[in-house]
Amino acid sequence: MTWKNQSKKKPTNKRPISHLPFEDEIPTDHFTVPKEKLPKNDVVSESNDDDTMKLVESFQQQGNNLAQEGKYSEALGKWESALLLMPDRAILHEQKAQILLELGETWKALKAATRATELEPSWGEAWVTLGRAQLNYGEPDSAIESLDRALAIKPDSVEARNDRQAALHHIQRRKQLQTSGLSMNQNRFAVVEKTESA
Repeated sequence: MTWKNQSKKKPTNKRPISHLPFEDEIPTDHFTVPKEKLPKNDVVSESNDDDTMKLVESFQQQGNNLAQEGKYSEALGKWESALLLMPDRAILHEQKAQILLELGETWKALKAATRATELEPSWGEAWVTLGRAQLNYGEPDSAIESLDRALAIKPDSVEARNDRQAALHHIQRRKQLQTSGLSMNQNRFAVVEKTESA
């Protein structure tokens, strides 16, 4: 980015307020659009693409190392930095979702996993992660749909089968509660007064 002073006046000691350096910035989402689809004046050079990709890969690897060390918040920060540079990278969204599940941020994990499946609909692991996020969010029916998608892509996935069984267990438990007259929110040990019929 270069700052262009568009004023033709003689320089003074005061900086013009109306032309700040960030006013002419290209939004970061332009870096994810294929070059042939960018307007001709917005095409990013090959060296910038290579530099951006190297930086993204560096952030991703740093995040991977931190996650393996159990430093989930730090790993999340590295992956989010990479996503700022390349927001359409499915693997980063999927990894982010896994970490968010570890941190108990289920809603955010659900959004990140959904984005990963939107970007790479034929990636089985992304569907497994989405299924886990849905299950943790309390949506076992949706989780089964996602896990079925994962199994359609990768039929031998043990993780998808195990998670699908867990989702089925939650659905069966919910049905048991409904047929017993209890809701999921009611205390199952509530004392009820019985009335005598005369």
